[in-house]
Amino acid sequence: MEHQGLSTTMRRILLLINCLILAVDICGGPLMMRLYYVEGGSRIWFSSWLQTAGWPITLIPLVILYFYRQKTEGTNAKYYLITPRIFIASFIIGVVTGLDDFLYSWGGSKLPVSTSSLLLAAQLAFTAIGAFFIVKLKFTPYSINAVVLLTLGAVLLGVRSNGDRPEGVTSKAYIIGFMMTLLTAALYGVILPCIELIYLKAKQAITATLVLEIQMVMYFAATAFCTVGMIVNNNFKAISREAKQFNLGEARYYTVIVWTTIVWLCFFVGVIGVIYCSSSLMSGVMIAVLLPVTEVLAVVFFRENFLVEKGLALFLSLWGFVSCFYGEFRQTKKQKNKSLKSEMTTTRTV
Repeated sequence: MEHQGLSTTMRRILLLINCLILAVDICGGPLMMRLYYVEGGSRIWFSSWLQTAGWPITLIPLVILYFYRQKTEGTNAKYYLITPRIFIASFIIGVVTGLDDFLYSWGGSKLPVSTSSLLLAAQLAFTAIGAFFIVKLKFTPYSINAVVLLTLGAVLLGVRSNGDRPEGVTSKAYIIGFMMTLLTAALYGVILPCIELIYLKAKQAITATLVLEIQMVMYFAATAFCTVGMIVNNNFKAISREAKQFNLGEARYYTVIVWTTIVWLCFFVGVIGVIYCSSSLMSGVMIAVLLPVTEVLAVVFFRENFLVEKGLALFLSLWGFVSCFYGEFRQTKKQKNKSLKSEMTTTRTV
């Protein structure tokens, strides 16, 4: 993967910034979505649509970057850098992302945030498996250990699946929500390596402009997918009625909607940014480690029950994260040592 014009230091700074953005929004996104449902919102397609509806905002940095290119390259500056091949790949991944958003919103409407967050932590296991098959990332004892631990955590939550069922949610609806959330984690575990694969197979320099263009196409496609679902289910017509019936009031309904859109946009920017500066597995690690923080915040803000099973699942999730992170650290260190030895050998030969 060629990062045009980025030094190692600059890439690390960008990685830190994207990790901070991701940290805020991993915690904020699920809480905002749950607030929508708890206070009277019920439109699953609308909730899905909000997760990527902020895509036009990416036009602002793209326009700025275009004028910058025009200033430095003159008349040779291209309007866009994305090729038809990358556009098609990004659009397909975007449609799958839209489906993933719908599954996540469905699950989020039936499960407490603390439960759905722990289930989503399993996406690290799915990302590791997806990265193994899609971008040929090698399994290590540490990543295998993480996969096993996160799987056990999900199974543990399923043992007593009705223990924290929200009021008004039937057992059947809860189980469907449970399965939908697990499917969300699995699908996202495939999406992240696919994004990394686009970068690897791009056959051109991976610049900030190209990354933003890929992101815009993906989220336009996801929004279009969810828009079709909203039209079929008459969600657009129901928004004003739902706003009037919202428990916090009509004005706060629209405030929740706007902030939900902004938070989810920043989340996806952070995810794409981390993959750009590091890898899909690193992005998965960040999501997995911060989901337990979301769980604690859900217990504080929504007074959700913290059952023994959740405590054990939280412990397994953190253990799995530490195992995966340590494995990545050792792998990076090993590759760095190999590079140094190779450089020393080359120098001696010369």
